[in-house]
Amino acid sequence: MLQTLFKKDLVDALDLMILPITLGQGKRLFQDGTIPASYKGTNSQISPNGIIIATYERDGDVKTGSPQIEQNDQ
Repeated sequence: MLQTLFKKDLVDALDLMILPITLGQGKRLFQDGTIPASYKGTNSQISPNGIIIATYERDGDVKTGSPQIEQNDQ
């Protein structure tokens, strides 16, 4: 079902839960036929055990180039 939504360009927001484990092979989120789309991060949380919950919303045309990561000086 999810792959059909990606292929028809019907996804305008993503809520991803990233767990700090590797289990080998699994389902791919983005498969062949997924339409390129740009998303921007709108919210994120990190649980005490390292689980990251991130929300992304559509952000217009796909932008290419090097990622710009802000450094927090502490």
